[in-house]
Amino acid sequence: MLRGLSAEHRSWPLASPFRISRGVKHSAEVVMVEIAQDGCRGRGESVPYARYGETVESVLQQIEDVRTALAQGASRAQLATLLPAGAARNAVDAALWDLDAQLAGTSVWSLLRLAPPQVLTTALTVSLDTPERMGEAAARLASARLVKAKVDASAPVAQIEAVRRAVPDARLIVDPNESWNIDLLRELQPALASFNVSLVEQPLPAADDDALEGFEPAVPICADESCHVAADLPRLRGRYQAVNIKLDKTGGLTEALALRAAARASGFQVMVGCMVCSSLGVAPAFLVARGADFVDLDGPLWLKADHDGGVRSHNGALQPAVAGFWGQAEDLAGADAAVGAR
Repeated sequence: MLRGLSAEHRSWPLASPFRISRGVKHSAEVVMVEIAQDGCRGRGESVPYARYGETVESVLQQIEDVRTALAQGASRAQLATLLPAGAARNAVDAALWDLDAQLAGTSVWSLLRLAPPQVLTTALTVSLDTPERMGEAAARLASARLVKAKVDASAPVAQIEAVRRAVPDARLIVDPNESWNIDLLRELQPALASFNVSLVEQPLPAADDDALEGFEPAVPICADESCHVAADLPRLRGRYQAVNIKLDKTGGLTEALALRAAARASGFQVMVGCMVCSSLGVAPAFLVARGADFVDLDGPLWLKADHDGGVRSHNGALQPAVAGFWGQAEDLAGADAAVGAR
């Protein structure tokens, strides 16, 4: 067995700027991997993330470093010993799952004995801005069932109030992206409860997790930057009530499924999220997100243009990509399409 490997940087312009407390994005900078074997090919995508010390160049180099092992047939299990959890491993892991489905003439979900991807209710994100502009942005999402507000420490009550006023009936996630401290978090508990916030995502810097020990929040707190893999869970008990599973943090679908199972067993609520990416980046996440307490997979919806056949959304009802886009053998996808046409 000899495999071919290609890895390249792709840039996807955004339809509008995406702002969080750490900065602003105008494009999604991703790494796309293709692995070919016996006339089949598997694809995967990841987002190198500066917060975790990654760049496009460093991720491409990590993939190059394992080229020989992959060419010689390294498995997904072996991949976990070759690359650390992160963007490089995610792209390769996704490509290997896709390739295995192609070679077997089946689908990734069949290999995993899971149900096919289904329509999910995803959060729609209001990016950080002035309270007035956040309210205007939220008003455009008035029919959404789940909304996430990106906030910071400058005017969090006004930011949350503006969004809540515009979407009075939606479940609301508040995401400070590590910009708060424990004193501000304590001070904001009455406001978070009064605005009927459902979840607060990573309010403190991950390095300050100790401050959450024994803290009893009015609203559940979700670990994002503090939780990457299943081995992180023991130190999160007593500090967080939920964890955000992202493929780019876990290093792919393989570890994401392990983290989900371990989180459920440990009593954590489960959120499944993504970076700002294309539909190829979120396709495997559909298999993790089924049954999650919160789903936040609107990354591709920020793009000016996406892959043909990618995910589609109507008021936050996120439809998976077309059959055969990722994770399903081409012959099987063609048969499914023919059945649907009859």
